[in-house]
Amino acid sequence: MIKHTQSTDPKSIISRRPRQMRPVAPYPTVGTLPARFGVSFNKPLIQNPHPLYHTFELKFKSNIGFKSSLKCHCIKKEITDKPTEGFSVLSSDIPWEIGNIWSTMALYMFNLHVPLGIGGLSIVANVLHQPVLDPQTEVLSLLAIQILELTASLLLLKSTAKPEYEVVSFFKTDKLSKKRNWLLASSLGFGFLILLVFLTSLVADRLIGPKAVNNPIVKEILLSGDISRVACILVYCLVTPLLEEIVYRGFLLKSLASTMNWQQAVLLSSAVFSAAHFSGENFIQLFIIGCVLGCSYSWSGNLSSPILTHSFSCLLSFSSSLDMGDFENRVKERAKELKFYFKKGVKIVGDSCKKGWYKVKNMKKR
Repeated sequence: MIKHTQSTDPKSIISRRPRQMRPVAPYPTVGTLPARFGVSFNKPLIQNPHPLYHTFELKFKSNIGFKSSLKCHCIKKEITDKPTEGFSVLSSDIPWEIGNIWSTMALYMFNLHVPLGIGGLSIVANVLHQPVLDPQTEVLSLLAIQILELTASLLLLKSTAKPEYEVVSFFKTDKLSKKRNWLLASSLGFGFLILLVFLTSLVADRLIGPKAVNNPIVKEILLSGDISRVACILVYCLVTPLLEEIVYRGFLLKSLASTMNWQQAVLLSSAVFSAAHFSGENFIQLFIIGCVLGCSYSWSGNLSSPILTHSFSCLLSFSSSLDMGDFENRVKERAKELKFYFKKGVKIVGDSCKKGWYKVKNMKKR
């Protein structure tokens, strides 16, 4: 009989010991394990907390079987840092072709703005055979001309736009611009506008000399009657701001901002806006006004902001066109009238109270 004696060889003893799982390296190499190696997972892959290493720790059970192959998938680090919002929220998707920007602007300038905005009143004077128009006729004609120019400008922008765009969709705000408060942009823009125009006026007075602030033509129109006053306010505070902001900010600035930096687009559109007024002495102030309105539109993305700021600036110019001395005298006259009627009313009330008190007193005596 052959006796099987237990071997005392250390190598055989080690080979008969049950296999123990080796500890996982602190930073394992991600790859595909051998085909017949299977692991049952207790927890999912956990990312190493150390910020400098993109490694993963494996948490698994102690039992290892040869059931299926294991494939380790590399989980990419999710980028959570969103790009910061810039100053301008103007979209690069515009309704017009980039190559047609300046041709469309030239069509507006030489076919609409110069014939109507610059020479419209001369045409009316020739039609009516009047060398000089009276204030009411002048302002009513100007209102009709501005409305005609606004309508023709919208038709021009519609005809040069891409087929899928309608007139209403030209100036819609996107999701990013809806987060901006356009009323805040209007308020800040109006404040900066007053400050910058005041500073440029001081510099111009020092370099060139003082200039008359009052506009005699506008003053005459405002003082000629209620109809002229209402028509003048409609022209300068509603129709003209709407027309100029649609053309120079809604079309020109937005189109240029899709091809260059918004700062360059604001400067270039403001220069065109200032030159279109054909006023050399007011070029700098108009350029500054255009920059403020352009920044307001770029930040808010809403055309209502520059329109409102433009309207308030026109109202401010009306106050400077009126003679404040005449205005003060009118206020004093109204105050005297109110004071007279107030005293008369107090006297009537006092007399009525006295009569009532005497009647009550006589009734008590009886």
